[in-house]
Amino acid sequence: MSVLVSVPRRVTSVAFVAVLLAGGSVACGGGVKSNSAVANPPKVTPAEAVAKAGKNAEAITSLRYRISGTVPGKGRLEAEASMTTQPLAMSMKMTATASQGGNGLLEIRFVDKVMYLGGSAVRPEKLNGKSWLTAAPAIWGRGGVDNQSYGILPSQLQASPIAQSTLLTGSKDLRLIGTETVDGIKSTHYKGTVNSKGLIRGSLDQFIQLEVSDPLTMDVWIDGDGRTRQFRMRAEHDDNVVGTGDGPLDLTVTFLDINQPVTIKAPPTKDTAPLAADAQGG
Repeated sequence: MSVLVSVPRRVTSVAFVAVLLAGGSVACGGGVKSNSAVANPPKVTPAEAVAKAGKNAEAITSLRYRISGTVPGKGRLEAEASMTTQPLAMSMKMTATASQGGNGLLEIRFVDKVMYLGGSAVRPEKLNGKSWLTAAPAIWGRGGVDNQSYGILPSQLQASPIAQSTLLTGSKDLRLIGTETVDGIKSTHYKGTVNSKGLIRGSLDQFIQLEVSDPLTMDVWIDGDGRTRQFRMRAEHDDNVVGTGDGPLDLTVTFLDINQPVTIKAPPTKDTAPLAADAQGG
C-alpha cells in the first residue's frame, strides 16, 4: 500500500520553493523543420481539415509528446511526457535551470489520482531517504476546476494536450500556411485565432486554463492521415489571473507517438514518502 498524504487543494507557489531546487522555470528548445512553400495543398478547406483533426483526436488513447516554450508567471520550459486516457495517467520529465537555484531533472507522475514527484531537482532532505514524494488526491487532464497538482505544474500543463489540440476548431479565420516537416512527418500547416466568446463549454474550459486574454493565436500541423502532429499557442497573459510583467504564452506541443503502447506505473511503495507538512498550503 502506497504511503500517501491528503493535502488541501490550495498550495502556494512559495511553499514549493522549499521543495524544489528549480523554482518553476525550465530550459526551452525544439522547433519545426520547414518547407514553407505551399506544395500540393490538400483538397479540403482549412476549416474542414482542422475539424477532421479535432474529430480524430477523440480516438487517441495514448500519446508521447514534447512541450517547449514560455508560460505566464513561470517563464521558459521544456518537457517530454507520456499519457494514457484509459485509465487516465501521465508521466512528465522537465529539466530545471541553474537560474532558478540549481540544475536537475523534475519527474512527475499521475497514477490513480496520486501525484508522484521525483528527480534530482527535488531537495534530498525533503525525501527522507526515499526517491519520490506523494500527494493525494491529485488529478491531471480534466477540467480546470478538477485538476490538482499542488502548485507543481503550471495551469497550461495540467490540461490534456489532446483536448488543447482541438481549440482551433473554434477559429473563424483559418488559413493555409504551407507544407512542412514536423519530426520527420510531412504535415500541412494551418493558422488562425480563437476568442473566448463563442467557444463551446469544453473548449472554453481549455481556454480558461491557459490564463491568457483574447485573442489566442494558434498554429496546427496536420499529417496526411488527418491527425494533428503539432500545435503552437500564443497569447498575452490575463492580468486578472497572473501579475503584470509575467510574460506571454508561447507554447509548442509536438505529438511524437500516437496510440503506441504506453505504460505508466506508480513507483514502489518502499521508495515513496509523503509530501512534507511545510510544503502544504492552507
